[in-house]
Amino acid sequence: MKKIGFLTSGGDCQSLNATMRGVAKTLYQTYSDVEIYGIIEGYKGLIYGNYRKMKPSDFSGILTEGGTIIGTSRQPFKKMREPDENGLDKVEAMKSNYRKWGLDCLVILGGNGTHKTANLLSEEGLNVVTLPKTIDNDIWGTDITFGFQSAVNIATNAIDCIHTTAASHSRVFIVEVMGHKVGWLTLHAGIAGGADIILLPEIPYDINSVVAALDKRTKEGKRFSILAVAEGAISKEDAALSKKELKAKRKANPYPSISYQIGKEIEERTGQEVRITVPGHMQRGGEPCPYDRVISSRLGAAAARLIIKEKYGYMVGFKDGEIVPVPLGEVAGKLKMVDPDSSIIKEAKGLGICFGD
Repeated sequence: MKKIGFLTSGGDCQSLNATMRGVAKTLYQTYSDVEIYGIIEGYKGLIYGNYRKMKPSDFSGILTEGGTIIGTSRQPFKKMREPDENGLDKVEAMKSNYRKWGLDCLVILGGNGTHKTANLLSEEGLNVVTLPKTIDNDIWGTDITFGFQSAVNIATNAIDCIHTTAASHSRVFIVEVMGHKVGWLTLHAGIAGGADIILLPEIPYDINSVVAALDKRTKEGKRFSILAVAEGAISKEDAALSKKELKAKRKANPYPSISYQIGKEIEERTGQEVRITVPGHMQRGGEPCPYDRVISSRLGAAAARLIIKEKYGYMVGFKDGEIVPVPLGEVAGKLKMVDPDSSIIKEAKGLGICFGD
């Protein structure tokens, strides 16, 4: 009898179900006697002992279903070593439940914070295999994360839709794309959607450069401009502040997000009307695109093979077109950032896209 626990943690995204399906179907094909435990609402369920036994039928018909059938929650890594409000040791509780249920392996699907805790559990002696989930595509050790391409499609569609109304008005349009610390989603959606200006967290912007790019378009007879702005975009002025100073400034900031601040500055400097669109959590929702379904199926099957080989302590990554195991210790605590000097940025600049630098 093989007993495997499934756990989805952090923000939801497309293809969580498709990836679990890939793991489950491969395990069911290999073992005549396997039990899969769906741990409810991520690490919260592992801490407090909430789970349900899954059946093969639970994994049918979910390839195209968004979200996660076992729920998720955010449990910050920095608080994992802190007792809960009742004094419960969270790490010991997770280890205890793992052993009480008799699990042979814990399959964890999540992003950066999730991988920190997964590595902690691996170091504490649990058998762990992880899968890279995030629309941000910022997990170290993999070229692509599942959920990313689906989110790119949605964010690109938002920009496409703005194009049709932009063509009718002489305005500046800002589309705010998800991404607090990294700008992969904004970068890809911005290029795919034909944005004129793309602002990323990794490339602090100068509002004067942004205004100059807009003025240039106006002089060229362009009737509208579109900015793709990451929610974590930051000015050069703010990037020079300490964390404490930046936190205080943001707390006093009257704008609901960075896009509204940029919009106000553009209006004041250029006299042009600005309209702002924030797709928000739409970017996490809906069914996974075909690309994500393929990637998820492959990653899930590869995770099952690691379990079959009893090769634990790895994330299943995607490198140069191939599925590869990546040691958890190499993944945890690292972010895959957009390199300002990378070829994709240089190529985008060659197309005339302004990054505000």
